[in-house]
Amino acid sequence: MTPKKKGLFITLEGIEGSGKTTQIPGLRAFFNEYGHSCLVTREPGGTKIGAKIRRILLDPAHKNMASNCELLLYFADRAQHLQEVVAPALQAGQIVICDRFFDATLVYQGYARGLDRRMILDLHRLVFDGLLPDITLLLDLAPAQGLARAWSQINNGGRTEAESRFEAEKLQFHEKVRAGYLDIARRDPERFHIIDATQPAADVGRQMYTILKHHLD
Repeated sequence: MTPKKKGLFITLEGIEGSGKTTQIPGLRAFFNEYGHSCLVTREPGGTKIGAKIRRILLDPAHKNMASNCELLLYFADRAQHLQEVVAPALQAGQIVICDRFFDATLVYQGYARGLDRRMILDLHRLVFDGLLPDITLLLDLAPAQGLARAWSQINNGGRTEAESRFEAEKLQFHEKVRAGYLDIARRDPERFHIIDATQPAADVGRQMYTILKHHLD
């Protein structure tokens, strides 16, 4: 189910430890302040079926998962997510905020894993009619810093080690992810907004709100 968008579709993207999850409560409060309800969701795992797929994808015990298996599991999660959550909300005119979407698939499985990027784009067009967000906020920082943050959260109990399969990847993998994000952001500057995620969380939030306010005025 591909939504005929009436609402506003916003995605947050970035490497591990970039602070996406930290910013979501503030984004919800921002829209509420302007009188807009919003739906917050995520990929993978935005549905009950997706939650089971998420456990498979992020379990560090599955380090030998084939790259094309990984890709298709993400597409399966997205198919359920769009039909059950995203499409109905957008058709109802809601604002949808999603923690990761197709851009993550393109950079993680394409740029970083080395799967053919044209094939990934073609599959997205065939299955989801090429649906893209209206606005993508890319939280950018050096992979070494992001991974240090992520592992600190895992070690402190703020995140679960049961979902650390990507954190366990080598630094080179995450450098490819970051390079991929920056490349597609350069190719689509009207949709992407790159935010320096090394700033304090409050400053990152204020920069996001300034960007989003222009879409509400």
